[in-house]
Amino acid sequence: MKKLTAAEEQIMQTLWSLGEGGFMKDILEHLADTKPHYNTVGTLLKILVEKKFVGIKNPNRNNFYYPLVTKEEYSVSGIKALTDNYFQGSYSKVVSFLVDKKEMSIEDLEFLLNQLKKKGK
Repeated sequence: MKKLTAAEEQIMQTLWSLGEGGFMKDILEHLADTKPHYNTVGTLLKILVEKKFVGIKNPNRNNFYYPLVTKEEYSVSGIKALTDNYFQGSYSKVVSFLVDKKEMSIEDLEFLLNQLKKKGK
C-alpha cells in the first residue's frame, strides 16, 4: 500500500471520522481548526482519488468523497512497514524498543499478554 503524506493522512482521518465519507463542506467543517484552503483540500482529494484511497459519488453535481481504504487496512500497512524497515520484521523488537524507551508500561504488557491468551483460545 502506498504511503500518504501528512496532509493526505489528515484528509483520510477526516473521511474515516465522518464514517461513510462526506461532501467538501463536511470535510472543510471537520478541518476548521487548521483552516485549509478549499483548493488545497480539493487538490489533496484529487491525489487521494488517483492513489485509489478515495472514491467519488456525484449526486446532484456535488461530489461526495468516501474512503476506499479503511483506517484498519492503512494502519496495518503502516505498522508492518515500520516493523519491516526499522525492526527487521520483528514485533518483539518493536515491543522491546518501546519498553526500553519507557513508552510501554507493565500494565500495557499485561494487557497485550491477555490479548494474546484470548486469541490463542
